[in-house]
Amino acid sequence: MNGIDRAALADFLRRSRERVEPTSVGLPPRGRRRTPGLRREDVAQLAGISVDYYARLEQQRGAHPSEQVIGALARALRLSEDECDYLHRLAGYQTHARTTASGYVRPGLLLILDRLVDAPAQVMSDSGQLLARNALAEAVFGGPALPGRAGNAIWNLFANPATRPRVLPEELPGILANHVANLRAVHARRPNDDEVNALIRDLLEVSTEFQELWDRHDVAVLRSSRKTILHPEVGRLDLDCEILLAPSGEQSLILFTGRPGTDTAERLKLLRVLGRESFAEQHEVR
Repeated sequence: MNGIDRAALADFLRRSRERVEPTSVGLPPRGRRRTPGLRREDVAQLAGISVDYYARLEQQRGAHPSEQVIGALARALRLSEDECDYLHRLAGYQTHARTTASGYVRPGLLLILDRLVDAPAQVMSDSGQLLARNALAEAVFGGPALPGRAGNAIWNLFANPATRPRVLPEELPGILANHVANLRAVHARRPNDDEVNALIRDLLEVSTEFQELWDRHDVAVLRSSRKTILHPEVGRLDLDCEILLAPSGEQSLILFTGRPGTDTAERLKLLRVLGRESFAEQHEVR
């Protein structure tokens, strides 16, 4: 890691957010405003960090942002690959970090995500890292995609039991087994991937459930499934999950739908009307 260029980082972040139209990232139009682009609070929300934390970055102060935060900011600001590369350099990181499965997301894929307003959708790496969510997915699942382990679905299922109440108890064993079998397939494709190996090592240390499933050597790429979410406000959501793999296979666009005419379809419409603001949890980087 090299030194951070705080002045250039602050200026680049500010100029980048001023170039992004709110409607292009799924935010409602705000009419005529004195300043163009996104507000600081918009960027913070999209990146899953606190407004105060982001404000300090633009003010050239505060803690050195982690690689995960830099990646989340690149996605929130819809940076191109070259711009993402530049942002990493300004923050003092090697640019190869953005090429990992859980790093850079193409702006075109994010554009598709933002246009999917009628169904919850998210981009996920093959190792379980949530990279981006649209507004309806935030409303369904309780918040934006977060950087680091806090945003890894596999880690949360095994190491953070507080995430389990939204899952039906009878479905949980199958969900856990499917994630571990998928991670086995990922490890087979990329046995020398530092991120994948670190995730497996840490899961083996903190979870006997994971260790027992890992020792079974089940291998299966997750391509589609059904999922039931127990939403705290609208109740049960029975969702069909379509998993669309990117050409590399290292990232996927996951689309959740409710079958027409069902209670789930009506409840998804209600969540869209009420908006993510009503249900999204408040997250802060510490």
